[in-house]
Amino acid sequence: MRPLESIMSPWGRILAGTFLLGLTACGKEKVPAASHPAVCESPTASRVRQPSEVHGLTQCGPTADFTPINSYQGEFADVAQANEDAVVLIDGRCTGTLIEASAGPVVVTAGHCVALGDRPLLVFNFEEQSDGDPLITEGTVIEQSLEPDYALIQLDVLPKVTPVLLTAVPSERLAIIQHPRGKPKVIAEGEYLDACNSLLYYVDLDTLVGSSGAGVLNRQGHLLGIHTDGDCDDTGRGANRGWTTEAIVAASPYLVDADIVER
Repeated sequence: MRPLESIMSPWGRILAGTFLLGLTACGKEKVPAASHPAVCESPTASRVRQPSEVHGLTQCGPTADFTPINSYQGEFADVAQANEDAVVLIDGRCTGTLIEASAGPVVVTAGHCVALGDRPLLVFNFEEQSDGDPLITEGTVIEQSLEPDYALIQLDVLPKVTPVLLTAVPSERLAIIQHPRGKPKVIAEGEYLDACNSLLYYVDLDTLVGSSGAGVLNRQGHLLGIHTDGDCDDTGRGANRGWTTEAIVAASPYLVDADIVER
């Protein structure tokens, strides 16, 4: 792994991706939803995306509740600080998480962010008031799917961080550490709503374009799913969703059941 400042051309690609996200993701002021939205539609009803497609999505809930990771003091402060080093910016336009696996740690992200065989650039420690040196490496996409919407990236060089563990056990509150619009790392938290048809639903847990592929964490700091869709409408009503860890492990030749530490 090399210092970020020593690789200007790749960093230029990441900045270009971040600029694109800034143009396409325009947040709007929201009003709170009167009640929980209906969820649990079949995943086959979702529009099929193309790899690397960028979406301009809006936040869920009345306000955009993103907190820079190194100034966060909320409910998940203990597990956030233990896990945030594993969260990575991918090509300036998506988020991923380094996860523990029996076959060796890999980065998991959304399948619509990359294509099989791609060589994305991954930046660790891209943060406001960073608590470490921003570092960049490359990796190879070894698995990619749109149903479930996930991809695995094998890194050329592993960073010196602790990978996040996988879980199938939700908690009443969830958190997502992410890079919305390709910006420095932030955290948002919200309420677990439901899970069905291999999909995980959560409300008032803000995400934007660039948050795709971020890990959905339970209160223990374990990865419950991968964020893939912001389904709030232009009034802020609705729910965000992602694919469950169980669905991803079941579809993956690389991951095995034993990689899920909580069921």
